[in-house]
Amino acid sequence: MSYIHPTAVIDPGAQLAEGVHIGPFCYVGPLAVVGSRTRLVSHVAVLGRTTLGAGNTVWPQATLGADPQDLKFQGEDSHLVIGDENDIREGVTIHLGTQNGGGVTRVGDHNLLMVGTHIAHDCVVGSHTVIANSVHLAGHVSVEDHVVISGASAVHHYVTIGQYAFIGGMTRVVHDVPPFMILEGNPAKVRGVNLIGLRRHRFPEDSVARLKDAHRRLFRRDSRGEEDSGEPANMSENLAELEAEYADDRCIESLVRFIRNASIGVYGRSRESLRTDNRRHNPVR
Repeated sequence: MSYIHPTAVIDPGAQLAEGVHIGPFCYVGPLAVVGSRTRLVSHVAVLGRTTLGAGNTVWPQATLGADPQDLKFQGEDSHLVIGDENDIREGVTIHLGTQNGGGVTRVGDHNLLMVGTHIAHDCVVGSHTVIANSVHLAGHVSVEDHVVISGASAVHHYVTIGQYAFIGGMTRVVHDVPPFMILEGNPAKVRGVNLIGLRRHRFPEDSVARLKDAHRRLFRRDSRGEEDSGEPANMSENLAELEAEYADDRCIESLVRFIRNASIGVYGRSRESLRTDNRRHNPVR
């Protein structure tokens, strides 16, 4: 059975499924779709062409589907699509997509978006992620499944964060983040394998050991893991060796493919190669 508080404002064009809970002082706009069992606690604004799936909880002062903060946006038809069973906490902002990014911002299922999270236009957030307080994702960022981003981190536009990666608090993320790894510090560096995360998700110990070996070869100063040798790792050779030695390991396969994609991108960001706009053009509003 649905519940709509008398102070809530629901546009006649909005589509509300059975069993929604709309709390006091919420606003749901004319193009919004709200799925079954979704709860807007209070003072929530659902704007634009926004689709909320089933079983989401959205806390006070969250704003979903506002226009993107992009000077190139000209009011074109664009969307925000949010999946099921997400916990969207106080003050979260998630914006519509833009024509330049495909027109859709997407958030998957079973995500925890903590207080003050900002997800900008054309981002793609997977499922089972935890994005902590005051994390800011710039436009066109991709966050794969099971990623954890700690508080007050900021992610540069067009960055991809690989599956099961962990970002330490207050990290400035400007390049693609390899899957299964920990990134932290200023400047940010790959510090090791996300052992706690992988073991929580019951990754086999032999696969974890192979990822530790991959980290030693790829992200230490040389293939022997001697950080003070001054000799940079030969990334291409080490990737080929890992691929040959661990040909049947899907984690190694994913890691190698991810790093190669990042290396052929622009500024260490594979998604930069998808840009269709002129980055040197300064739009004027």
